[in-house]
Amino acid sequence: MAGHSHWKNIQHKKGAADAAKGRVWSKLSRAIMVATKSGGADPVTNAKLRGAIEDARAVSMPKDNIERAIKKGAGELEGVTYDEISYEGFGPGGVAIMVDILTDNRSRTNGEIRRIFEKGGGNVGAPGCVKHMFERKGVFEIPAKGIDEDTLMSVALDAGADDLKNFGESFEITCDPTAFAQVKAALETNHITPTSVAITQLGKVPVDCDTETGQKVLKLLEALDEHDDVQKVYSNLNVTIAMTA
Repeated sequence: MAGHSHWKNIQHKKGAADAAKGRVWSKLSRAIMVATKSGGADPVTNAKLRGAIEDARAVSMPKDNIERAIKKGAGELEGVTYDEISYEGFGPGGVAIMVDILTDNRSRTNGEIRRIFEKGGGNVGAPGCVKHMFERKGVFEIPAKGIDEDTLMSVALDAGADDLKNFGESFEITCDPTAFAQVKAALETNHITPTSVAITQLGKVPVDCDTETGQKVLKLLEALDEHDDVQKVYSNLNVTIAMTA
């Protein structure tokens, strides 16, 4: 399976754990607040907010928490102002890493993120140093059980998807972000329920590592993901190779 899928699954399992739920909800609240502030409080007309709400519902975030975050973003309730920033850098083995941040203290976050990179055997690079190695895509993971591949492919491609891959126990559909809503609607119309849905950054050329290096990269990715200000972590690591070599 492609590296991004495996890492996304790791994140999903962590997010579902009771011990991590509060931290995950806090991050999602920030995302909802920022999306509301930048595009308005109506998810029908604000795609960014709609996506943030869907992410929150996927991890069973209470409706009251979601509505409170929207009100804070809209200025109806007092809330903290967050800045959106990104870090780019490299991990062990030259693996490219991108990190999306929401912070109320750029200086503090900058120092902490740099230390995490350095402790994990990597380094933060200049803006743009790895961005060209990724492409923004919509990704749908669908369990293979009970799904006919030809039918699924027809539904996905007719809706504007770019590709469908068969990983045995699951299918992965990728699409351009502009086709994301259409593909999602087509799956719903055909009663096909994905296990995960996201607009993410995929590595254009996955990097293979030996087992030891791959484990170091995964440890770094996990340390970054656990930071309170980090919203998303992307890498071009081929996780399967790293874990099974």
